[in-house]
Amino acid sequence: MKGRIVRVFILVISLSALWLLLSGYFDHPLLLAFGVFSVAFSVWLAQRAGVTDDEGVPTSIMPGIFGYWFWLAAEIGKSNVDVARRALAIQPLLAPKLFLVPIEPKSNAAIATFANSITLTPGTVSIDIGERGILVHSLTNELCDEEGHHALGHRVALLERSGAQ
Repeated sequence: MKGRIVRVFILVISLSALWLLLSGYFDHPLLLAFGVFSVAFSVWLAQRAGVTDDEGVPTSIMPGIFGYWFWLAAEIGKSNVDVARRALAIQPLLAPKLFLVPIEPKSNAAIATFANSITLTPGTVSIDIGERGILVHSLTNELCDEEGHHALGHRVALLERSGAQ
């Protein structure tokens, strides 16, 4: 019961912060009231649907998620520059390829984080998640960096393990 209350509290804080960040309304009482109502309604719906469990609100990966996001943002920035350079080349050397990335994370939330991180990185898209791994499409052979994707999966697995302790 205590864990469920903590997850609901984290969900309320997260949704409120997201609403404030995306809306930018800090000084309009009516709009703030609409924000409070929308957060309360969303949390009520989540509880009613039964998705405030550990999979729906993955508190196990929360402790290290901010460090992971900063690292991922830097990787996305580097990849953006590389893909933009290739796309703006006079003769782009694109060679689309599919490859399989093994899955190291175990929980559904961590696997989804891993697959979404691959998709967020420019030039690669997660196509399918199977028992053998994640099927990834890349624009070039260089973006089929299996070591880099394995390192990404390892970081997500470490994130998952650090929260389980």
